[in-house]
Amino acid sequence: MSVLPFYQVDAFASQAFEGNQACIMPLEAFMPDDVMLAIAAENNVAETAFLVRTGEDAWNLRWFTPAVEVPLCGHATLAAAHVLFSHEGFAGGTIGFDTVKSGRLTVRKLDDGRLEMDFPSAPITEIDVSDEVASALGARPLQAWGGMFYAARFGTPEDIRDLAPDLKALEQLGVPGGGWDRGNFGCFAPGGDGVDVTSRFFAPGSGIDEDPATGSWHTMLARVMSEYSGKDRLTCFQAYPGRGARIDTHLQGTRVKLAGRAVTVIEGRFHI
Repeated sequence: MSVLPFYQVDAFASQAFEGNQACIMPLEAFMPDDVMLAIAAENNVAETAFLVRTGEDAWNLRWFTPAVEVPLCGHATLAAAHVLFSHEGFAGGTIGFDTVKSGRLTVRKLDDGRLEMDFPSAPITEIDVSDEVASALGARPLQAWGGMFYAARFGTPEDIRDLAPDLKALEQLGVPGGGWDRGNFGCFAPGGDGVDVTSRFFAPGSGIDEDPATGSWHTMLARVMSEYSGKDRLTCFQAYPGRGARIDTHLQGTRVKLAGRAVTVIEGRFHI
């Protein structure tokens, strides 16, 4: 039997029961893919992140949903850094995470206690809104972009909160204009309660009906909003029903900074 350290963290949250849940598991070496996927399915939260230390301030990092391994996950990266800073004794200022499909990701602790991630921001292409997408979302977007995900702009934050998409239909739709995976749709509208943009993220293509806080989506949203509004700095609210998450973004060329807080809600051991 193996006994593994285990942490469950609410990321992009200032207190428990906000933001998005991630399970973090530091390892001496990665286990077989099917074992890590089975652990992620057992944890049954949006993402489980596995870490293997490779240097004084460097770790290899992989992310799994309960259904698939994903090439980028912002909230679980934030949660992983939080665990290293708060529980695993890392005393430096910046952590480097090396990933297979997203390269080197860095996370540093800001003076106000927030954690700031440096992520790539992939190109986007404005695309037509198809009848299939409008039908699956249950409302017709005013504008759309393709890229890592499908980004759909609506008129008001209330439009975003009222969305009730057909998730089975969304799961079957691809990402026009390029993309990482089918069935992953970010919906947003400018404005909100003290923020620049309000959004929700539906990910049935990744085994998650709706994600409570999605850093990878905000790398695309930062670029979309820059193209739409000219703003390179944003305060964002992801309006998952009953939770909600606040994420600050700063687009800098081909990179974007994402900043937020995290709190540990469970600490224990995983037996396999």
